[in-house]
Amino acid sequence: MELEGTSIIGNGRGRRDGGESFRAANRMNGGDLPPDYVTASAGEIADAVRLAGEAAPEMARLSGRRRGELLRAIADVLEKNKAALVDRTPKETGYPEMRIHMEFARTVGQLRLFAEVAEEGSWVHARIDHGDPERKPLPKPDVRSMLRPLGPVVVFGASNFPLAISAVGNDTVAALAAGNPVVVKAHPAHPGTGEIIGLCVAEAVRSCGFPEGTFSLLFDAGIEVGQALALHPGIRAVGFTGSLGGGRALMDLAATRPDPIPVFAEMGSVNPMFLLPRALRERGAELARAFHGSLTAGTGQMCTNPGIVAAGDDPALGAFRDAVAALVRGTPAGVMLTEGIRASYERGTGRMRAWEGVEEVASGGDGGAFLFETRAERFVEDAGLHEEVFGPSTLLVLCGSAEELIRVAESMEGQLTASIHGTEEDLLENRGLVEALERRAGRLIINGFPTGVEVCHAMVHGGPYPATSDGRSTSIGTLSIERFVRRVAFQDMPDGLLPPELQEANPLGIVRIVDGKWGVRNG
Repeated sequence: MELEGTSIIGNGRGRRDGGESFRAANRMNGGDLPPDYVTASAGEIADAVRLAGEAAPEMARLSGRRRGELLRAIADVLEKNKAALVDRTPKETGYPEMRIHMEFARTVGQLRLFAEVAEEGSWVHARIDHGDPERKPLPKPDVRSMLRPLGPVVVFGASNFPLAISAVGNDTVAALAAGNPVVVKAHPAHPGTGEIIGLCVAEAVRSCGFPEGTFSLLFDAGIEVGQALALHPGIRAVGFTGSLGGGRALMDLAATRPDPIPVFAEMGSVNPMFLLPRALRERGAELARAFHGSLTAGTGQMCTNPGIVAAGDDPALGAFRDAVAALVRGTPAGVMLTEGIRASYERGTGRMRAWEGVEEVASGGDGGAFLFETRAERFVEDAGLHEEVFGPSTLLVLCGSAEELIRVAESMEGQLTASIHGTEEDLLENRGLVEALERRAGRLIINGFPTGVEVCHAMVHGGPYPATSDGRSTSIGTLSIERFVRRVAFQDMPDGLLPPELQEANPLGIVRIVDGKWGVRNG
């Protein structure tokens, strides 16, 4: 597949004489990768949003079957072009080829999963309350409601998941499944990967006969294109995965609009892990190996790597700490996604090394893995120790009692995940810890590790701020479709004007709540 380096705007391409140009860094050898990519101009941004706005009413009318058809077609075209991605993406990210194969499988899998959701149709949560014209003292109106698409959505590509959370990642797929056009702001660290994916999506859009503005992809050397998209009056929602600073800036920007729009941002999380005494005694060596694997997965560049591990000051903890320390010393600096991320990681570990009350237990050298240690009272008092260090660094927090474990948990802000390792007896004795973590995390994991997020119907990849901008939402799993919709009620609407999901005969055969009762009635 030949790469041009220009934005994809509906069925067309951007101009080569547009804005600032840039190249992707080759993370494998320190060089760069052709072609030159051109930052989208103000006119190209306007064209992409205009086309999306024109496509929105038609997409909202299309059936779930048609939306599913598009998502399956995107998966099929991606599979035809897998070789191009397997060649390009490792160079732009430094990830090994096997990681790209795994992420590719997740990407096409989530496309087909959302296709099933769109086709089945019950996700719209249709509700019907029949009218009663004879009711006294006033007649009861007929009221029916369901979830309807918001309109054009802008999605920001993530640095650490170039396939599964980027140009055609979960945000894009959820928005398309809900019936929204999407404008993607491609991540500048992997523009070639973004262009390959964008061309695949554009081909599927054309082959399925969807409106031209269904999908566009814009390149940007910096942040100006993203800012312009978030402020554009034609954009109705934002999907973002990245740093707390980036997500917070988008939230603040969107709030300044005359018509503020939702920003669904997945941001910072240290994903605390709590080790209970019996589990440590029974399987401490096993926990140490698995913990190190979770810590260093993806060179520590996953949003779910465990950055905090808290445990009671038990004799078994010493063996766990020594085992983790030995593994950390054997984990030197790896290739990171960008020079900016590498520099940020080195600043973060440098601050931890100098932090009063924090001991450096082990490291793999500058840029490598790190294990630090502090006491619970120090951790609870100093909120700075709760901040994410994005990379393979973790802080062991020593607790003198079960009560201190709870205080550590209660001192923390919102998290994507929280994990507890314990026997059944451990867990029953620490019910208060379980309850404290439930209030602070979107996903509570028992005897498992946070890295590896299953894309399924029940998954929650979210959590209270600052893990996400809206702790009621998820950015992974089929429930993420609900971010890009709003509920609309139709009162006394003639049956022929209602969406099929709300028509009396239920022609789609979906699950609905009718007069307060769940059920399915086929026409």
